Amino acid sequence: MKRLNVASLSQSDSFLQLIDRLGELEVVIGPQARPAVAEVRNLLREAAAARQRGDVPGALGIISAAMQRLAALAGGVDGEEGAMMRAISASFAQSLGAGDKGGAKRALETMRIKAGDCTKKEDPDW
Repeated sequence: MKRLNVASLSQSDSFLQLIDRLGELEVVIGPQARPAVAEVRNLLREAAAARQRGDVPGALGIISAAMQRLAALAGGVDGEEGAMMRAISASFAQSLGAGDKGGAKRALETMRIKAGDCTKKEDPDW
């Protein structure tokens, strides 16, 4: 698989920002989060690479897998938070399956905000 050249992406790219911030989960949750954080980081890099080569459906599928892994991590720390994140992840997957871009965007936006990123994002080019 071709690896993403992170240096070629804009620093405002939401994937890069999220990848950079994933380390904060290790600080908050502890070292037991390290394997899950590494897995999510790799998934997001794969999604960014897929997007970069024009494979938007593939990128969205990989993002869905990353969201499910984050939900599982959250569930191990806080059952209610994990349940909420699983619901958001399921909403994202259902929206993708139905071809509902708006629903998928809303689910991603909710996940981004729940992850602590409250900055206003431009509408991504899907």
